[in-house]
Amino acid sequence: MSDEIVFLSDLIAGHARSAPDRPAVILGDRRIGYAELDALVDRAAAALRRDGAGRGDRIAICAGSSVEYLVAFLGALRNGMAAVPLPASASVEQLHGMIRDSGPTHLLIGAPCPAEVPEGLTGADIRVVSLSPQLPGDAWEGWLSPRSPAGLSFPRMDADTEFNLIYSSGTTGAPKGIVHSHRFRAGVYSQTQLLGFDSDAVMLISTPLYSNTTLTGLFPTLAAGGTLLLMEKFDAGAFLDLSERHRVTHAVLVPVQFRRILARPDFDSFDLGSYRMKYVTSSYLSAEEKREVLDRWPGGLIEFYGLTEGGGSTILFAHDNPTKLHTVGRPVAGHDIRLVGEDGAEVSPGKVGEVVGRSASSMTHYHNRPDLTEAARWTAPDGVSYFRTGDLARFDDDGFLIICGRKKDMIISGGFNIYPTDLEAVLLGHDQVADVAVVGVPSTQWGETPVAFVIPNSPDVDADALRDWANARLGRMQRLHALALADELPRNALGKVLKAKLSEDFVNLHGAA
Repeated sequence: MSDEIVFLSDLIAGHARSAPDRPAVILGDRRIGYAELDALVDRAAAALRRDGAGRGDRIAICAGSSVEYLVAFLGALRNGMAAVPLPASASVEQLHGMIRDSGPTHLLIGAPCPAEVPEGLTGADIRVVSLSPQLPGDAWEGWLSPRSPAGLSFPRMDADTEFNLIYSSGTTGAPKGIVHSHRFRAGVYSQTQLLGFDSDAVMLISTPLYSNTTLTGLFPTLAAGGTLLLMEKFDAGAFLDLSERHRVTHAVLVPVQFRRILARPDFDSFDLGSYRMKYVTSSYLSAEEKREVLDRWPGGLIEFYGLTEGGGSTILFAHDNPTKLHTVGRPVAGHDIRLVGEDGAEVSPGKVGEVVGRSASSMTHYHNRPDLTEAARWTAPDGVSYFRTGDLARFDDDGFLIICGRKKDMIISGGFNIYPTDLEAVLLGHDQVADVAVVGVPSTQWGETPVAFVIPNSPDVDADALRDWANARLGRMQRLHALALADELPRNALGKVLKAKLSEDFVNLHGAA
């Protein structure tokens, strides 16, 4: 593979020279131009260098979205270091585990990171820098280098230098440290033209900065010289107001955000005509929901399918493929995606198999877990390695990928494979269903059996009647054992449903089916 990539830090420095006053970041009343952003990044990099940190080291950041967070991340990159963005919503114990595992030289904390986190790191050689006055550590402004010393040069990197270490959400087990290189990230932000980014782009960022979902929209915007509009915390009404006021052109959202925005009674009163493109990722929008976005929200809609680990990804240009909204699109150019069965062989056309993928956009490895790195590998007959996604899917006759669910979520009932997404799609076709999750629960008769958890959009929904309606439309082996109404579904910070918790809660309340 060629090492000829353009580094993000160099792109930002270039924008600072060519368009110094163009807004790079906006948060509330604060507006930072590219020249100011570049100078702040220099100061953060110089402070890290002053502290003895350099190429091969890492900084950890646990905080809400802020200009300082972004500057710290970019400053680490400029100093040849990698960033470790930590989920502020994690428990203190989980955060301690991630910090010890990643071994950073610096920990930057800000609200809502728990104040107790630094207290549990006694004895560790980690400098704590506080982005919030009420939290312990050296104050950000005092820690920053006053100015980047004239003539200070930062280490040059190569394509395989570590860019970031991101911990997985842990929805299917303990969080794993995913290592991305500069090559991986360049593969994302080099697609700016394909994805509609340019220097006039205004990207509204409403998901946490620790999330790879966020970074897939954030870095291409900076690479293109566009403007990042940050939200400290997502709110559907505030999102619409900011979109109208700042003439937003792009947004990356997870499905639950689309649902909350479109459900607002005043949605159609906002002028969203500036939008060029919306992106959905992290989990899947139903075909009906994609259609609603296309019908009601100006601009195109792109759905990304892929894991934080990378491997193989697909893109659905929904606005260009109105008959393929039930799919997640075709493989990205240069991405080789195959489907394999339980026996390790590729499945025949039209059959369901586990998605495995190969591309330049693949993680380097799981940090400190060579066992998991090896377990995630599928080797083709020609000896080429692919990354196992754990997702089950099939290709249609036109090469569009149809996701059937997670391998761990698949329900095996009486020896038959049941894909929860098939059942969820049927229930979402009922006009009184706002959202749904189907999980498998233990069954003394069948081994496992499906149970649905439904958020109704009407107060007079009858659970038994809705179950009967669904079962009349499902195959005999797919039929729901039970259907429970819920006010909400348990989700992580990015809106992914915690299906293991739903199954556990059902068994704790009702026992085996």
